[in-house]
Amino acid sequence: MSLRKTPFVLGEYYHIYNRGNSKQKIFLSKKDYERFIALLYGTNTNERFNFFDLQKSGGVFTKEIEDPLVAIGAYCLMPNHFHILITPLSEDGLSKFMQKLSTAYSMYFNETHKRTGGLFEGKFKSQHMGDDRQLKYIFSYIHLNPVKLIDGKWKENGIKNLTNSLEYLRSYPYSSFLDYVGYKRKEKVILKLSDFPNYFSSKLSFKEEIVEWLTYR
Repeated sequence: MSLRKTPFVLGEYYHIYNRGNSKQKIFLSKKDYERFIALLYGTNTNERFNFFDLQKSGGVFTKEIEDPLVAIGAYCLMPNHFHILITPLSEDGLSKFMQKLSTAYSMYFNETHKRTGGLFEGKFKSQHMGDDRQLKYIFSYIHLNPVKLIDGKWKENGIKNLTNSLEYLRSYPYSSFLDYVGYKRKEKVILKLSDFPNYFSSKLSFKEEIVEWLTYR
C-alpha cells in the first residue's frame, strides 16, 4: 500500500474510513476485531513494530508507545468497514500510520483466513473536519454506527426502541463508545483525547449528545 499524496495538516482533524474489497467482510471473528484494535495501538509509532514483541512484553496495551504518529479521538469497527478520527502528530504521521495499520492487518487476515489479494477497497478514504460543528458531530456519527446492525433503517425511519439501541451500544466492544461512557478498559490507551477539543465535559454530556442524534428527525 503506497502512501497517500494528499497532505494531512498538523493540528487538523480527519475522519478516516475504509471497507472491504467488493464490500466483503474484513472481520470474521472476535479474534479479528481484537487484532485490529491491538494494531490501532501497536502500529502507532515511528519505531519498528513487531506485534509478537508487544505480546511478549506483557500485553499489547501495557507497553508505552514511543514517538506516536497520530492521536486517535474515536474509532468503530463494523463487519465490512472501519472509522477512525485522527489528527497527525508529524508531517507524514497519518499516512505512515495508515500504511502500517492496513499492511499489518491485511497480512494477519490473509494468513489467518488462507486468502490472497487485497483486503481493502483501495486506499483509505479521508474527510477533513473543517469546523467545530462538523468535528463535534463526527464523534456521534462514528459511535452510532453499530446501531445499523440491529436497525438498518434507523436514520431514515427513526429509532424503534431508544433503550434497546443504547443498550446495544453499551454491549458493543469494538468501538471507543465504552471509553466515553466511563467503562474502565485497557483499550482506552488507544485514545489521546488531550489532542482534541473537549466537547463533552462529562460522561452525561456525551450520552445526551448520542441520544439527541438517535432521536433527531
